[in-house]
Amino acid sequence: LGAMGIRILLAATMGWPATARIAGGLSRFGCHVDVLCPLEAPVRHSRYVNLRHPYRALSPVTSLRDALSISQPDLVIPCDDRAVQHMLRLIALEPDTREAACLSRSLGAPENYGALMSRGSFMAQCRELAIAVPETISLDHESDLDAAVETLGLPAVLKADGSWGGDGVVIVRTREEAHAAWRKLSQPVSPLRSLARAVLRSDAHHIHAMMAKPAQPRLSIQKFISGNPATTAFACWQGEVVGTIHADVVASACATGPASVVKQIDCAAMEAAARSIARRFNLSGLHGLDFISTPQGEVFLLEINPRATQTSYLAFGHGRDPLSGLVEAASGTRCRARTPSTANRLIALFPQEWSRNPASPYLKTAFHDIPWDDPDLLRAWLAVTSPAPARKEAGMHPPQRSRVYGLETIAS
Repeated sequence: LGAMGIRILLAATMGWPATARIAGGLSRFGCHVDVLCPLEAPVRHSRYVNLRHPYRALSPVTSLRDALSISQPDLVIPCDDRAVQHMLRLIALEPDTREAACLSRSLGAPENYGALMSRGSFMAQCRELAIAVPETISLDHESDLDAAVETLGLPAVLKADGSWGGDGVVIVRTREEAHAAWRKLSQPVSPLRSLARAVLRSDAHHIHAMMAKPAQPRLSIQKFISGNPATTAFACWQGEVVGTIHADVVASACATGPASVVKQIDCAAMEAAARSIARRFNLSGLHGLDFISTPQGEVFLLEINPRATQTSYLAFGHGRDPLSGLVEAASGTRCRARTPSTANRLIALFPQEWSRNPASPYLKTAFHDIPWDDPDLLRAWLAVTSPAPARKEAGMHPPQRSRVYGLETIAS
């Protein structure tokens, strides 16, 4: 496949900003980009998207199958964890179809994703690869919790499989907090609570969860490592890494949430971890890793995000451009190098940092990554992005957007 002819479907079940930025990045290589996403997702407004397929939360696998049938993509890039689950589900339901073959090619080795998406199993395999990881203990019952806390000490981190974006992760500092977190994370959501969430959040996924048989999440507990968060976005093809971006997390919405300001770095340990994991699980596509770096210079891997992450679209030159590496590997064609995202390695992600703190000094000192080349997308983001509730409660208000961004014409 030539890069000019490669057809890519972005699969998204949420309106995360990275989906649209990935579409814009792929367009630089002449890729034909379609998207499967909710009707309210801002990516639908991007000038870089061709076909826009509706994602229906009540029939997610059918939505994916329909999009695949119409777009006939060469590659599918999942942009959130739920999209990965739908891809795996469709492969399992219809393993001998063209659609399943495309999804399998896009993921690399679907049969390995069970171990990849189990936090306990993944940590165990990383330890076998000699990757530094915090000690992690899988929990089958609440009665296992006290012994695990005795082994790991406090504070510790309780995690539920199948969660993302910081949800399903609780830092516990006492035994009482550990048991309270267990009871919160281990219980399947009741039908009544799912219905309430569906109404309050206007999210039909909770209706789907209410109709399905609720499964009890699997939990693990991890030794707490004090340090600074770091992240890796990487592209791989058939088990080989073809592009990486490593970054320190400078600011984030909360202790366990996604970054809003990052600083691009080079790190041999993070690079080695990405390459070892790609080989072990025979991965293809875009993925992310979360790390913690200690004051002593040690780097510990915390978990994997088996899908595109919010820095996947950035470019910092040869070997530091995941999108370029993936397109070249999938198409077999050399791509023209993209201009680096910025010479300033400190990046305030848009709209994440403004949403976190509209008075943030990083909006001035860092490179504020605003998609000026995609004005309709920008308008859509400005329409739905608002300051965090905590700032409203504190009496803080966002400055006028025209002053923050220089959007005199766009904001109007």
